[in-house]
Amino acid sequence: MLHHQSIDSCFRALSDPTRLAIFERLSHGPSSVSQLAQPFAMSLTAVGQHLEILESSGLIRTQKVGRVRTCSVDAAGLDRLTSWVAERRSLVERRLDRLAELLDAEDAATTSIKQ
Repeated sequence: MLHHQSIDSCFRALSDPTRLAIFERLSHGPSSVSQLAQPFAMSLTAVGQHLEILESSGLIRTQKVGRVRTCSVDAAGLDRLTSWVAERRSLVERRLDRLAELLDAEDAATTSIKQ
């Protein structure tokens, strides 16, 4: 079973439009903090705070080489989200399959009564 706290932190991190935009940008490849900050009308410090939230949720990782801090998507964070969604999908599909079986059985019973 997955830890719901880690899933909560991922969804919370992605619920902010700025963080979602940053994450989308990183899904195309690694970028430096200054590159990520360019399209936003906010300070580099504010962008850094958004990056800290994404990193603490496990969705991205950062690496500092010299004076440049580079960010990239952390596949493990995506794997947690994928597993959580797959679990939910499986539950819903099983319930829908059971409903279909019940409806088919009801249709068959109704058809046999009419004949």
